[in-house]
Amino acid sequence: MTPLVLVPGMMCDARLFAPQIAALSGRRPLHLAAISDHDSVEALAAAILAAAPLRFALAGLSMGGIVAMEMLRQAPVRVRRLALLDTNPLAETEAVRRGREPQIEKALAGRLDSVMRDEMKPNYLADGPDRTAILDLCMAMALDLGPEVFVRQSRALAARPDQQETLRAWRGPTLILMGAEDRLCPRDRHELMHALIHGSRLAIIEHAGHLPTLERPEETTAELLRWLEA
Repeated sequence: MTPLVLVPGMMCDARLFAPQIAALSGRRPLHLAAISDHDSVEALAAAILAAAPLRFALAGLSMGGIVAMEMLRQAPVRVRRLALLDTNPLAETEAVRRGREPQIEKALAGRLDSVMRDEMKPNYLADGPDRTAILDLCMAMALDLGPEVFVRQSRALAARPDQQETLRAWRGPTLILMGAEDRLCPRDRHELMHALIHGSRLAIIEHAGHLPTLERPEETTAELLRWLEA
């Protein structure tokens, strides 16, 4: 059974995939990656590859998808299947890059909670009955990781490479999945990835925003199972 490597998004940990971990545990080996120890996408990808099984299926959400694409660039023969969730294959725009410095300054000044509450969390989710609980979980994950991780991840995202050629060269089974109401990584980014990867499948999860693994866990898990078992 091919192991599955799960790569979480910015200021998230394995709790981002808690419903999927619960559903998949016992069905296949799971490897829960971390993206907290380095300030470049290249170094984060290399660290995960150093600890990962020799061959694996790979799923990443948001920044986790960005790191997953770099893993694919560095070691394509090790990746058996690829799932990119609510992510972006393009290098960071200058406007977004400029906006990171004030956030970094606030985080280092002890205001990570306000950065998350006022600038990041409002963009995460669609409206729904579990919105408050999921936002509380996002805040807990962020505060547990802390401001130094926020800074490293911000630096990594700001300098990330464009991965369009990486995706164009890939031919393995691929799922491109997004929440229909994702404002951070909109639909055109996912349609681009779908067009770049020959034979990929694009899945849109209704009534979900940037974190469909938590917002619509059953639908997201079903799509992942379909991808893993195809």
